[in-house]
Amino acid sequence: MATPCRSAMRLLSARSRCMLQNPRVKSTLSQTRYSSRYSNPAARATGSTLSARAPSFLDQQQNIDSEDVEDRAVNPLDELAARREFEAKRANAMHRMRFAAVGLLMSVGGLTLTLYNLNLDELEKSANKKKAQLDAGPGSEDFQGRHVHIIGAGEDKRIVAEGDQELDLVKTGSGSVPYFPRKIYLPVPGTESSKSETAQPNSRINPGNVQNQEEYTMVGLGIRTVSFLSIEVYVMGLYVRTQDISTLQARLIHLINPDASTLVPGEKDGLKQRMLDPDTSVEIWEQLLREEGIRSAWRVVPSKNTDFAHLRDGWVNGIKRATTEVNRVKQTNSKIITADYENESFGDAMRDFKGMFSGGRTPKGSVVLMLRDAPGSMEVLFEDPAKGTGIERVGKVEDPRISRLIWMGYLAGKNVSSEPTRKHVVDGFVGFAGRPVGSVETMVV
Repeated sequence: MATPCRSAMRLLSARSRCMLQNPRVKSTLSQTRYSSRYSNPAARATGSTLSARAPSFLDQQQNIDSEDVEDRAVNPLDELAARREFEAKRANAMHRMRFAAVGLLMSVGGLTLTLYNLNLDELEKSANKKKAQLDAGPGSEDFQGRHVHIIGAGEDKRIVAEGDQELDLVKTGSGSVPYFPRKIYLPVPGTESSKSETAQPNSRINPGNVQNQEEYTMVGLGIRTVSFLSIEVYVMGLYVRTQDISTLQARLIHLINPDASTLVPGEKDGLKQRMLDPDTSVEIWEQLLREEGIRSAWRVVPSKNTDFAHLRDGWVNGIKRATTEVNRVKQTNSKIITADYENESFGDAMRDFKGMFSGGRTPKGSVVLMLRDAPGSMEVLFEDPAKGTGIERVGKVEDPRISRLIWMGYLAGKNVSSEPTRKHVVDGFVGFAGRPVGSVETMVV
């Protein structure tokens, strides 16, 4: 009896393992109801049917043997299997150790070769040269094809572009457009070319100017950015005709003290505060830009390739924003005239301004100039230094309201196109007002 009992126990244990390890078999067996032959005599007649419906023990055992063979744990009592597993782990560890040793030898060999070929004298010279360049500033860049170098150091340092005549430059803070000229020369507006003495080459007021151009001096500059990511669009700077600086000085000084010829430090702070205030800045620029006699220009240099349509849309938005600011301040200041921006002629002027930019590319580094003459008319000029074709005329808008609002879009109100530009330009105007009338023009010339 002992032998049949052991066989039955082995079969029973294998059957139990089958049911525990294979959930599909377990679920199938749980749904099958087994009954004895005495409780269900009909089962004897349908025994073949039951065996067909119930899963075969041998089939289940074959499925178990074919599934998850690799996932079975090694029996710790099986010495041969344990030995094989140990040898496999040892071989893997040895392989990784050899790989790491080869990498270490290659690293040490490469470092040794580098140190052997290293010239310490040349390295020291290069380090000293780099340090000198950092102390003096960027001197290896070019400005419109002209080599840039540094003269002097400290507060007296000058950034100069070489050429027939040295050109003083100012850092912009932009990586794409690093420099702006401190002075520029622009053609005399066509409406006054026959009346102005400065239009005559080698005249008394304009000696040596054989290209029939006038000198403009920078007031301030800044970078125009868009979106919360501060994507750089272009660098722009405001210039005033050098000959008109004394007139500008007098008007700025008289805004604070009508009887003074210059402003003291306290008055300069007051002027700066008023020119940055959202309300009083609108009043000041409305007054200054309505008065004739001063020529100024915006110099715009794109930081990436764009076109006139994109620039025009930005200026149109600036005009709308400035018009809104004027209407807002008008509610508390009756001196501001808003009727000028509500009649039909202003709409015609806007259509002329938009139509002036029919198309055309403005590559990175090209120059767009918006020149405002004494009566307020605006002429747009374009120059691509890469082509070397000189200054080209884009168009002109006679209505002074267009240029007035474009200037105010950069300088007046709560929200301007570039707040850093406004602050830098205001600092330049306050610096003019802090000197006696006529001294800035003499110093510049």
